[in-house]
Amino acid sequence: MVALGQNLTINGERLWDSLMDMAKIGPGVAGGNNRQTLTDEDGEGRALFQSWCEAAGCSMGLDQMGNMFARREGTDPEALPVYVGSHLDTQPTGGKYDGVLGVLGGLEILRSLNDMNIKTKHPIVVTNFTNEEGTRYAPAMLSSGVFAGIHTQDWAYGREDAEGKTFGDELSRIGWRGDEEVGARKMHAFFELHIEQGPILEADAKDIGIVTHGQGLSWTQVTITGKDAHTGSTPMPMRRNAGLAMARVLEAVDEIAWSHAPHAVGAAGHIDVFPNSRNVIPGKVVLTVDFRSPDLEVIEDMELRLREDAQDIAEAMGVQIEFEKVGGFDPVTFDEGCVAAVRNAAERLGYSHMDLISGAGHDACWINRVAPTAMVMCPCVDGLSHNEAEEISPEWAAAGTNVLFHAVVETAVIVE
Repeated sequence: MVALGQNLTINGERLWDSLMDMAKIGPGVAGGNNRQTLTDEDGEGRALFQSWCEAAGCSMGLDQMGNMFARREGTDPEALPVYVGSHLDTQPTGGKYDGVLGVLGGLEILRSLNDMNIKTKHPIVVTNFTNEEGTRYAPAMLSSGVFAGIHTQDWAYGREDAEGKTFGDELSRIGWRGDEEVGARKMHAFFELHIEQGPILEADAKDIGIVTHGQGLSWTQVTITGKDAHTGSTPMPMRRNAGLAMARVLEAVDEIAWSHAPHAVGAAGHIDVFPNSRNVIPGKVVLTVDFRSPDLEVIEDMELRLREDAQDIAEAMGVQIEFEKVGGFDPVTFDEGCVAAVRNAAERLGYSHMDLISGAGHDACWINRVAPTAMVMCPCVDGLSHNEAEEISPEWAAAGTNVLFHAVVETAVIVE
């Protein structure tokens, strides 16, 4: 076995060039990307990734959810592969690095191993999971969820976008629906590199975040029904204003989250107002409340308080209110051995680091249910993500990928 040393590093310039080349596909209007899942742009990005993988000598697997698996062989045909990856799809106004760094960082590991003529006992597989973002087809992390047995494939295929186009039809349309059974692959371990999507690493001047846990999440859809009425001729005491009730529910959401701060957060990220006319009092509002915490009991308490407080608001204002849980997952504890491999890598390479709890959901959160898993994070400027102004430095990208490199090859075992 070959010992790992500080001289075992990736080609940072090549990694950055690849990130910039991928960013040319589906450019946004303000410097970022709009490469939403199962669009033509997504298909073009996939094709570019596949061409790079094939040039690196990898075979490409494709399952029935469109998940891509680029495999570099190991020396032991019986050894389970070490997987690494993330996603290539973006938000409608997304950045160039969210998810993409994790996929192309994995590719850079394979390229660097080729450059150094290094062989590993375990195969290494770089993965692009379909529809992590969930913007076109809810929920987020859809295909990794099917892979991990959280969702059924038929249910996922039936998800519809705003135009009524189904996931299954669009996956076939762009030509990336494979034959391989989803979830049939067995993993020795899974690693995901990601930008932090928060301000902590940059504020604390740390190079690397070692993700030990992931926050749990609860999405509750709240439907408030009042009565459409003329804004000018309806007396104030006779109004059943769903919009005003919504505003008071939003205040309650904020108060509930603050009562559990700093280790819990909450907001309403999606709001539809009907009929949404200048001179009509809103008769209906639909909003989705997002609560997150690393403590399941806290999430459950926030959900209960939302229902109680919002019901009180509705009764006081003479409107009807309904609640539906539309998504969520329990808090995640990542594998101790994989986390230790990430920590060892950061220390071996001399990078400053700190433990983090991931505030966002990631494919790793679902894969953790079926394989030992860990995450590496690098800073992003001002903690900004899901925004075209999302930015990182080439140095941050290289540092995160170097740590990923060492964690992966330590787990895959370098051999002569």
